[in-house]
Formats: sequence, C-alpha cells, structure tokens
Amino acid sequence: MTTSTLPARIARFPFPFPADSYRYSTNVEPARQRVATAAGAWGENILDIDEDYRAELALRQRILTEDPSRCTVLPHMRAACWDTMLTLMRELARTHPQTMSLQRTPDSGWLWTNSLLGIEQAFRAGDESSLPADPLRYIGAQVQEDLVLLDQREGDLFADAGLVTFAADWSLAFDIGMSFLEVHGPVPRVHENRVINRAHQFLMRLQPGDAYRRTNWTMTVDHKLDTSTETYPEWGRDRRLVLADGAAELARRLHLRVEVQHLVRLAESGAVLFLIRSYLLPLSELARVPAWRSRFAAVLAELPQDMADYKGISRYREEAAAWLAQ
Repeated sequence: MTTSTLPARIARFPFPFPADSYRYSTNVEPARQRVATAAGAWGENILDIDEDYRAELALRQRILTEDPSRCTVLPHMRAACWDTMLTLMRELARTHPQTMSLQRTPDSGWLWTNSLLGIEQAFRAGDESSLPADPLRYIGAQVQEDLVLLDQREGDLFADAGLVTFAADWSLAFDIGMSFLEVHGPVPRVHENRVINRAHQFLMRLQPGDAYRRTNWTMTVDHKLDTSTETYPEWGRDRRLVLADGAAELARRLHLRVEVQHLVRLAESGAVLFLIRSYLLPLSELARVPAWRSRFAAVLAELPQDMADYKGISRYREEAAAWLAQ
C-alpha cells in the first residue's frame, strides 16, 4: 500500500519514535517545520485543523458545560489570556487565510472571522464585555489544542491558567498554581537525568515570539480524548478489561496517543503558552504502515517497567507488542 492511498488520519499522524527504544528527553525543536514520516508528513503549522475540527470542538463544549473547572484562570493572568487569544487568531489567519481573518476596525478595535464556524465578531482588546466569553474560553472554542499558560516570576514558572478538556491522566484543576517542577514531580527518571531541569531552564530562556515543539506519547483504550483524572471512573476499568476479548479486538481498541506540544513565548504578556494537541490512532490502523508497526512493537517490548507503569500501559503492553510483532 502506497502512502497516497492511506487516509488522512494516518498520513498526517505524528508518529513519535525515531528509534527502537524510548526514554524521556527534552526533544525540543523549532516549530513550523515539516516532518516526513513513513506514511506522509506533519508539523507545518502550530495550530492543526483537520477533519475532526467540529466534532472535537463540540466535545470540548460538552465537557466545559459539565465541568467548568476545565477552564481556570487565576486573576493575574487576564492580560496573558488576551495575549493568547490575539496570538492564536493571528496564527490562524496566517495559516488558514481562506477561512479566517483578523482585521483592525476604524474604532481601533478588531474584527475576527472564522467561516468554518460561522463566526464574525467585533471586539476591543482588554474589554471582556465585547466578547461572548472570556478570551481564553473564546479562542479555546475554536482550536483543537488544549491551552496552558505559564507565568514566569520569582525565578520559576507557574501553571496559572488553562483550558484543558483532553488531558491524558492528569487534572488542570489539581495542577493549577503549581510550579513547573511540581507538576512534573511524579514522572519517573526525569529528575535523576535532569531532563526536567533542562526543560525548565530552556523555557525560562525563551524570548518573545519564540516557538518550539516536542512530542509525548502514551496509549489509550478506545478513541477517548478526555482521559482526565476527573473522569477516571469512566475509563479506568477499560485498562483492566481490554485483554478479555482477544487479539483482534485489542488491536481495534488500543490506540497510540501522541501529543504535539508547542511552547510559545507570548510577546506582550511574557507568559509561556503551552499548547497540547492530542492524536489517537488504533493499532489496527497503525499496522497499515509496516515501519510504524515494527518500530512501535520494539519500543513497547523494550520500555522499562517503571515507565510503562507511569504511562498506565503495563497490563497490556506485552500483548500489544506481540500483536504488532506478528
């Protein structure tokens, strides 16, 4: 099968493994660089709009309606939220000019257009009464990425605002207000080898307008974007039961979950914007790319036990590796 015959969800999938083994690293590179893969390519834009755009935004709205704490902003972060909204609007207008635009109005305001969602909104920067929602929630309803804002002060970075509806086994409500090092406290191996310290120093040195990215990965049972700790009762049992129905069902239900994480130093507020875009691909579809199939089998088989435990894949990773290797 040639790459031209693969569906877009496979051809555009950000397969994250350059080798047959995986260890935590900073793995940071400049944003907006195209990455060729065995199936196609990804990575040209910071904000990725795909065929799931409307469906994922509808899911986000349902989650926010049921749990408003998924969007939390500490009082001192209001300016950073406006900075985030305008930065992302400019990015969308630059990369999707056929459907989105941001223009100045004669009264020194702005006019934002998103024809994909039928939006035409005039507003004044800094005036929340000119928008139908606060700026972080407003722009978060138009991008598929989760958004976290890090405030830099007192020689540290603090997660002081965010809109996160598609978390992979973590909670914005729990992490809000924590320092960068506190948020990553439970991650195995990253403190001994100083990965987190290097990442922290890198973020602290970002200059206004700098944009970088990295990838992270785990596995998810079924196509569930919202696997936050708040919803653990809804998905936690699947980790225990997914092996019950045999190999074919395992390959259909187990998904490689990849996060493309962008790091942007906002020019006006100085905050660091952390964007997390989550992609899910079932093993049954990943296996259509032979190079991916063999590579992921090797990664799963070699992954140290403490890392498998932290990622929550210990119960089924051997069976997944065996299916991929056959």
